[in-house]
Amino acid sequence: QVQLVESGGGLVQAGGSLRLSCAASGSIFSINAMGWYRQAPGKQRELVAGITSGGRTNYADSVKGRFTISRDNAKNTMYLQMNSLKPEDTAVYYCNAEVILIGLDYSQTYWGQGTQVTVSS
Repeated sequence: QVQLVESGGGLVQAGGSLRLSCAASGSIFSINAMGWYRQAPGKQRELVAGITSGGRTNYADSVKGRFTISRDNAKNTMYLQMNSLKPEDTAVYYCNAEVILIGLDYSQTYWGQGTQVTVSS
């Protein structure tokens, strides 16, 4: 019904930048909140940044001032600009969306498949 596809991950040196994208497709009426999460080996998945449909944002303390979340509601796409990357940012990054399907009046949570971000020291 809904697919979230992440792209933009890769290998980068410390101090470098990457831009992640998450494109949602399917029987979408609207998308409420969206977010980026990450999971490093041996650690729990954690929220990196979130954004409401109106553009209000929140960030994990560890990425404030370095990462910027944004979205294009017309394209059902969300972005994460990651600057000044550190080795501790290495993780699989997942996008998450609260989607209202056509014909329904409540939202459901969907996840992307994840994209690997590796930051070398």
